[in-house]
Amino acid sequence: MSKLNDVAENVVETVAEKVSSAVEGVKARIGAPSGDRRVRIDGFTEEGENLSPLNESSPVLGGDSSKSHSHGAGAGIPDSSRAGRMTSFHRADFGKLTGREEDWRFTPLKRLRGLHTEELTGTAPEVAVVAPEGVTVAGIGRDDSRIGTAGIPEDLVAAAAWEAFTEATLVSIPKDTQAEGTVTLSITGAGTDPAAQHILIEAGAFSKAVVVLDHKGSATLSQNVEILVGDGAELTVISVQDWDDDAVHASAQYARIGRDARFKHVVVSLGGDLVRVTPSSKFTATGGDVEMFGLYYADAGQHLEQRLFVDHAVPNCKSRVMYKGALQGKDAHTVWVGDVLIRKEAEGTDTYEVNRNLLLTDGGRADSVPNLEIETGLIEGAGHASATGRFDDEHLFYLMARGIPEDIARRLVVRGFLNEIIQQIRVPELEERLTAAVERELAQVEN
Repeated sequence: MSKLNDVAENVVETVAEKVSSAVEGVKARIGAPSGDRRVRIDGFTEEGENLSPLNESSPVLGGDSSKSHSHGAGAGIPDSSRAGRMTSFHRADFGKLTGREEDWRFTPLKRLRGLHTEELTGTAPEVAVVAPEGVTVAGIGRDDSRIGTAGIPEDLVAAAAWEAFTEATLVSIPKDTQAEGTVTLSITGAGTDPAAQHILIEAGAFSKAVVVLDHKGSATLSQNVEILVGDGAELTVISVQDWDDDAVHASAQYARIGRDARFKHVVVSLGGDLVRVTPSSKFTATGGDVEMFGLYYADAGQHLEQRLFVDHAVPNCKSRVMYKGALQGKDAHTVWVGDVLIRKEAEGTDTYEVNRNLLLTDGGRADSVPNLEIETGLIEGAGHASATGRFDDEHLFYLMARGIPEDIARRLVVRGFLNEIIQQIRVPELEERLTAAVERELAQVEN
């Protein structure tokens, strides 16, 4: 019997050693590179995924099928790789929209009110700026050397705005400036003719500031926002879409992140008939840290769309993405598409993105598409998650079992769900305003 026990113990020890060795191997493959001990993820080369023998001689981004794009934006099969997406400052390069394009397959083109078909000759919304001491605000012409340095349009509507604007609003936070208070741009529309607008936010090295883009009124607007985050800077940009019910707004927002810089981007979409925000963040030097948050609340017939892109183009950078939305009423429609690209050069990347949607009534639709493209296995970690559903019955039961009426219990659940994003704003007066707006939306559900 003792010999049998000895044999069993030896078998257990051997299996344990093998399991431990295997676990350490997996950890090494998915962990950060360390000296000469780097180990690749199975099925990956340093150039990216290569699971099929048929792919052994083919480049990751498409080989002979790849094409170069205007302004040196990269190469790849159109609509297959985020690195190969078409970019241009000229609307003619994009051709006519059909709605079958990947970037537009969820968007009701008929409701763009001419942003994709007409010349954008309308009057752009007025911009009123309140800025603390040390922050400068000015109008600059198209010929300013800083225009076009943060990003290049990736769709026809953004390119149309680029061609049409005559003057940009520049917000500049000088080097080493610690802005006391919030820089607020009140952007107020007063017409529905298709118009273009351009905004440039420049945060100098080691500066620190919070900038709010507060959209109100009625407009048909295609907008480009460029954001330059200098080395060591800390910048927060909050874009609030609180339009009147008839507004149409497409906003492309491009950020370039410097060495050891920290950038927080928050999108809040509440008002408007159709609102489409496409923020992107590109790391240009090591040590960058990006947080991208979003909150959206769609009513009956409303279309709120968010398409974001995080471009890990250099080593050892970190990104976190969290968007949350709520829908109520017939034909309420929300779209969230999260693209994260980890390029071959971006070893040591740490990234995660998540989207959550809460359906409050029947008749709504939430599209959620997380995309993660990895061209190197030598990373800290990468992941994504998405979920869409109705109220959690257990949460409601817990609250109602403690004497809380059902309508109040539902309100508490939604408030807690969305408050995780609101509290990231860190501007008390704006947080209070958005909390009140959510409460008004919830009151409509109860009525």
